[in-house]
Amino acid sequence: MTPSRVQPVIVVRKKSRHSGHHSGAWKVAYADFVTAMMSLFIVLWLMNSSEKVRNAVAGYFNDPSGTASLVGTTMTGNGETVTTAANDNLRKLKEKLEQEIKARKDLEALSKQIEITITPEGLRIELLEDKNGTFYQSGSARLSDRGQELLALLAEELKTLPNHLLIEGHTDATQYSNDADYSNWELSADRANAARRLMQRDGVRADQVTQVRGYADQLLRVKSNPYDPSNRRISILVKNQEGALPPLRGAKAANGPPAQVNLPSPGAARAGHAPAGGAR
Repeated sequence: MTPSRVQPVIVVRKKSRHSGHHSGAWKVAYADFVTAMMSLFIVLWLMNSSEKVRNAVAGYFNDPSGTASLVGTTMTGNGETVTTAANDNLRKLKEKLEQEIKARKDLEALSKQIEITITPEGLRIELLEDKNGTFYQSGSARLSDRGQELLALLAEELKTLPNHLLIEGHTDATQYSNDADYSNWELSADRANAARRLMQRDGVRADQVTQVRGYADQLLRVKSNPYDPSNRRISILVKNQEGALPPLRGAKAANGPPAQVNLPSPGAARAGHAPAGGAR
């Protein structure tokens, strides 16, 4: 009898796999840990931050859509927050300036050439020229009588505020002269500086005006017509400041123009620099 053949024993060894490593479950746990640590650091940062920063963060989370009482920053990037109280006071200042201008019969006719608007930067006051040159003499930085009177009125109101002021000068696209030594760049800056000097003589603090800019024709008001007279303008910006403004003065506009202030004209100081093509 033939003995039966012994079958060999086959051992199958299965290699174990670390399913957890490839499934990504550890990544979820790690992400939760990082999120928790980030939240901890944010809380620690907020606890050591100023009241201004905490209010701004709280305003965002209370109203992420952007309509909270604390919104935005200025264009200059200084991070100043704008409160509802400050906006209300800017509106009151706007209304008061408009009333002051209307109270003066000789300035009431210029109401269409004076634009006062509230912007994200603050309260912007613009003096728009017409074809005859209302605020500045033709082609120079010498202020007219009406220009001096209006700037004196503005200085009386603005000097009582803690807000900083920014003064800008603009021209139209008409070339000032053929001499490259004096162009619309110099003219726009000289006009802004003439406004600054007069307002500081009427009480605006020396440290209140933080910037004086001349833009020539680079920021046209009427882009479709670079030669439109209203492109020639002076812009005074009452910059936003944290907190409410102090109460506005209740005094009414005084009758009669202020004392005349003669400002040097760059055209007179520079012989042969006559304007070309009309007023700017």
